[in-house]
Amino acid sequence: MAYTLASAPGGQTRTVGPQHCVTRVELSVTASSLLDRDVASKSDPFCVLFHEVDGNWVELGRTETAVNNLNPVFGVKFHVDYHFEEIQKLRFAMFDEDKCATQLYEHDFLGEFICTLGVIVSNKKLHRPLILANGKPAGKGSITITAQELSDNRIITLTLSGRKLDKKDFFGKSDPYLEFHKQGDDGKWMLVHRTEVIKNTLDPVWKPFTVPLISLCNGDIERNIKVLCYDYDNDGGHDFIGEFQTTVTKMSEAQNSVEVEFDCINPKKQKKKKNYKNSGVIIVRSCKIAHDYTFLDYILGGCQLMFTVGIDFTASNGNPREPSSLHYINPLGSNEYLSAILAVGQIIQDYDTDKMFPALGFGAQLPPDWKVSHEFAINFNPTNPFCYGVEGIAQAYSTCLPHIRFYGPTNFSPIINHVARFAAQALQQEKATPFLDPKCQVEMVSSRHEVGRRTYGAPKSVLRCLLGSLDRWNYLRLKSITLKEFFAPKETLAKSVLAELPQQVTQYFKQRNLPPINPAPE
Repeated sequence: MAYTLASAPGGQTRTVGPQHCVTRVELSVTASSLLDRDVASKSDPFCVLFHEVDGNWVELGRTETAVNNLNPVFGVKFHVDYHFEEIQKLRFAMFDEDKCATQLYEHDFLGEFICTLGVIVSNKKLHRPLILANGKPAGKGSITITAQELSDNRIITLTLSGRKLDKKDFFGKSDPYLEFHKQGDDGKWMLVHRTEVIKNTLDPVWKPFTVPLISLCNGDIERNIKVLCYDYDNDGGHDFIGEFQTTVTKMSEAQNSVEVEFDCINPKKQKKKKNYKNSGVIIVRSCKIAHDYTFLDYILGGCQLMFTVGIDFTASNGNPREPSSLHYINPLGSNEYLSAILAVGQIIQDYDTDKMFPALGFGAQLPPDWKVSHEFAINFNPTNPFCYGVEGIAQAYSTCLPHIRFYGPTNFSPIINHVARFAAQALQQEKATPFLDPKCQVEMVSSRHEVGRRTYGAPKSVLRCLLGSLDRWNYLRLKSITLKEFFAPKETLAKSVLAELPQQVTQYFKQRNLPPINPAPE
């Protein structure tokens, strides 16, 4: 979501575009039926969280120790930065504290659970058995992990006006604008928002404006807010008209045509004039607080992502038996297509509960009659093209490869239409459908028009994702960048393809004024 930064009254503004989906997530941990490692009493468990960095486990934090308790509810929370476009592997390990031990391995191990952060946030609350180092169950021990986004996504929209403000201009009236300041913990005031300037009037009506509640008052509706009114001057010597202090709670009384008025006070005038009442009145005509839901709000609220793979089997790929072909499977059992599928699919699959993904091919001759097909299931089951998990897609692809003949032409439209129809069905289940073809070609530009023509009522976020992927790969093709060059390291692909998806999902829901199915509590 783009946002605007104002420079000075009447000055220029600049727009800052959306960033990658990075937010803070709080993980709460409880456990039940832990192994009892103590002789005279029960275990004294604590939980350690590790995350994987370059193949190694690095400790992120520990909970407190629950003394003599096999069913602990830990009060200490884990805070983790969430990146949608990355695989974030986590390990929750339970230990029985030995007060004489100085090293972690000296405490008794009670079991562990390993998963990705994506799995946790897509389930919101995850309950799983604990496993010992030998792969066996840790008795009946289990762990429950609950995720919550650490952000206040409330926004406040204010509509204000003024009445009978002081006249400051010699040849005119005033050019008033407002500044909103919040008070910090140190007592100092910090500028939060500045309205536009209304020219030559003592009764201004400012345009409604929206700011995050956390920006206006740190999310505390009782925190003091200072509002200052100035008369704008071109030379920068803006004349002070007056001020007042309020809170969001007070301004929120402006509801259902009920307005809230504040005397705009100039302290110097107030001291000098005995009968001074005010320098005008500032009126809050409307105050509305709403939620600006994030991508993670929708994921935690139950939204799932679906993944469809389309694979190019045209002759332009080269002979799959030759090392120069992108379909050539090397001695390690991989190729560039498999790398692409795994890089993106391993992230997406965490956000789909059934993990059943359609996998389609185009541009090949199929047995037994060797007719060309531009929309076929790579598992050769036309009534059920679904594969279980990204590994199932990879297996179906590897099995399919020796049994088809590469041909042409490059006709991407049937698969796009297939995904559009599928997305229309998924729309009823409030899912978004990312789509990956590991090697789109310049000729596919014509397919962009087909997408626009054959939407089947699919979410625009789906189509934007499709078109974005097409444009990205077309650009790579035009620049003569090969997959091998682009996929080193493979994480670059996932970040490139998936970075825009959180914004597309949230835009789709917001445009239709759809909140998460199960929004987080206040």
